[in-house]
Amino acid sequence: MRSAYNLARWLVRNGDDAEDIVQEAFLKAFKALDSFRGGDARVWMLSIVRNTAMNFLRSRKQDVAIDMDQLEPADPSPNPEQGLLEESRREQVRRAIARLEPEFRETLVLREIEGFSYKEIAAVLDVPTGTVMSRLSRARQRLLIELAPAKEVRHELP
Repeated sequence: MRSAYNLARWLVRNGDDAEDIVQEAFLKAFKALDSFRGGDARVWMLSIVRNTAMNFLRSRKQDVAIDMDQLEPADPSPNPEQGLLEESRREQVRRAIARLEPEFRETLVLREIEGFSYKEIAAVLDVPTGTVMSRLSRARQRLLIELAPAKEVRHELP
């Protein structure tokens, strides 16, 4: 499940650790399959992936290095100059997402990259839908500030 790996990778910021987390989460899901009560299996699985990733991060209690090489590859472009500009912008966005606090980063990734609905995100994160909407709004605001041209004045958010 690509979504499981993507979520884990964005949470732990390391491709190898993300693979381990997804593998562990799938084992947990397999062992708990008889407790699955129906509904959206993808949401159930990503809840397990998220919880496994959070447990992993808690156990490490240290900053995890961002391995930008393991993030999604750039699309080839026929115009080299345009390709460089596009790759530079993608890199800026990746770095800005990586700097978000975990609760904002996971909400943004689930919505904008994985395409989950608010209800699905709420189920994965085990929070109310209003909290999802609030976190998503704040994540988007912080991204806009991070990605604003340097000559614009950046205001600190609470």
